[in-house]
Amino acid sequence: MQSPGKSLKEALLCAQAEERLTVGVYESAKIMTDDPDSVSFCVLATDHEFDIALQIHFTLIQSFCFDNDISIVRVSDMQRLAEIVGDKAEQLEDAHCVLITNPAEGSWEDPALAKLHLFCEESRSLNDWVPEISLPGR
Repeated sequence: MQSPGKSLKEALLCAQAEERLTVGVYESAKIMTDDPDSVSFCVLATDHEFDIALQIHFTLIQSFCFDNDISIVRVSDMQRLAEIVGDKAEQLEDAHCVLITNPAEGSWEDPALAKLHLFCEESRSLNDWVPEISLPGR
C-alpha cells in the first residue's frame, strides 16, 4: 500500500479538480453544519503559530467528525497543505481545515480517498483517533 501522505495528496488533488474541496475553518464549519452528510473527509493542519482559538475550533471540528462518521487526519505542515490546495492568497492563510465532500451520485469513488478511509479505520482500531500524516514533498 502506498504511503498515507501520498494518498492524501492524490485525494486532495482529485477533489480539487472535481471542485469538491472546502478550504478554511469557517467555510468548513458552515458546510458541516448545513450538510454534514456531504462531507467525506477532513484534514486539520497545524503550523508554528498554533493558538488557543484554533485549538478550540479543532476540538469542535473533531467532535463533529466523530459524531458524523467523517474520517479525519492531522498534518503538521500547513504550508505544504496550502501549496497543494490553495489557488488564492486567502486560502493559503486559512488552510488549517480542508474538507473533501462526497463525489456526485453515481460517479466513481476516488481510490486514494478509499485508501485514506481504510487508513483511518485501522488507526481508530489502534485508538489513534486523529492520525497524523506527513505530506510528500514537491
